[in-house]
Amino acid sequence: MGIFDFIFGIKKRQINDLLEKGAIILDVRTQREWDNGHIKNSKHIPLDELKNRVGELKKLNKPVITCCASGARSAKAAEYLNLNNIIATNGGGWLSLKSKIPS
Repeated sequence: MGIFDFIFGIKKRQINDLLEKGAIILDVRTQREWDNGHIKNSKHIPLDELKNRVGELKKLNKPVITCCASGARSAKAAEYLNLNNIIATNGGGWLSLKSKIPS
């Protein structure tokens, strides 16, 4: 994965591969943003709560695809999760990510 993929999100093929491996989608937007729309079956942990809730993700023992509004917060979340021994990839903006997920 190149630096631009990490910053701006991943490609459809990569998403499909991760989902086939049981990856979960983690939305790190605020509660208000989440309430206005989100990806079905995604998990919501706002970025400012991630440090205190990383244990929840460790217990799942699955790879994580992070998303937010544009990809900036999800890049930070993916980096933090990787530093905490959770395999995580930046999925970018949630609407873009949603369009790449198979129906």
